[in-house]
Amino acid sequence: MPKVMASSALQANLVVSRFVDHQPWHRQSVIFRRVGLHIDRDVMSRWTRKLAWLLAPLGERLFAYIREAAKIHGDDTPVTLLGNDEGSRTGHFWVYLRDDRSSGDMSPPAVAFRFSADRGGAHPAEHLADYQGRLQADGFAGYNALYRDPKTKAPRDIVEVGCWAHSRRKFTDILEKNPSPSAADAVVRIAELFAIERDIKGAPPDERRRIRQIKAVPKLEAVRVWLETQNRGLSSDSNLARACRYPLNRWQAMIRYCDDGRLEISNNLVENALRGAALGRRNWMFVGSMKGGEAAALFYSLAGTCRLNSVEPEAWFTDVIERIGALLQTLMRLPTLGLVLVRSVVMDGFQVAPFPG
Repeated sequence: MPKVMASSALQANLVVSRFVDHQPWHRQSVIFRRVGLHIDRDVMSRWTRKLAWLLAPLGERLFAYIREAAKIHGDDTPVTLLGNDEGSRTGHFWVYLRDDRSSGDMSPPAVAFRFSADRGGAHPAEHLADYQGRLQADGFAGYNALYRDPKTKAPRDIVEVGCWAHSRRKFTDILEKNPSPSAADAVVRIAELFAIERDIKGAPPDERRRIRQIKAVPKLEAVRVWLETQNRGLSSDSNLARACRYPLNRWQAMIRYCDDGRLEISNNLVENALRGAALGRRNWMFVGSMKGGEAAALFYSLAGTCRLNSVEPEAWFTDVIERIGALLQTLMRLPTLGLVLVRSVVMDGFQVAPFPG
């Protein structure tokens, strides 16, 4: 980067310390000072935002690769976003995952994060505007417009796939507060469905579908009857009634995994991919701006994909930053380019744009 003496190894170390090891900029600055290196936390943040600008095309290619899959997982998690005059508010990281290894597909898994200042349904609609396939997610109402046109209710190109882990969690939340034989019975019944999945993990889609049709479909029908029976005898405002209605209100989505061996019983895969952001939030506590949130989403995408593919993230970031730096050094010598830098190193070609700041 112009006017920056930091090596690719140092920049990679800063990124990994922040977005993999969850060290806030201030804490990293203190650690460096112990060995006589003085780097202000604002400098670290500024370097990282500029680095995110250079790496952004890789994030776009990554998300395009995810949207090529027939099935993806989606979820979101809140984070505090600092404002200017209006104070803080709740922003959101949205996450989309491609990972079909459970159904025997060894295509490289990948995860992409996006950041927004609120949890409006317009955000997933924008992220998945060109997607056609299955989306496995929770029952968040903001996803509904992805599945059906809000006005005509006609089906769209994205098919909803439910999550039995979310359904089970509503019953376990009840058990954490009060003993409930009905909630305990529900947890046992759902656990039997998960036990079937453990036996077919990694099997080809056709085999997974065959086993589910034989073993899971009868159990699901029994669960449906049980839920309807329980719901009829409960107050509509009770927690147990709401837990029963959650799968019943989206039943076709909840049983869809039995008809397609590529699908999963739950959305746990994407929740695992979110853990890094959740752990980091406890340490750095907030993002300072929209640009900071967008940069964080990019680095979580790249670092998370490294983790999914068992790639050491600091070595990967060091290598990529070094390659881009070498390319920039070469291009900066060309008089026709002046002070513009090449932003994209993707296979489609180079995009030349002014450097920010």
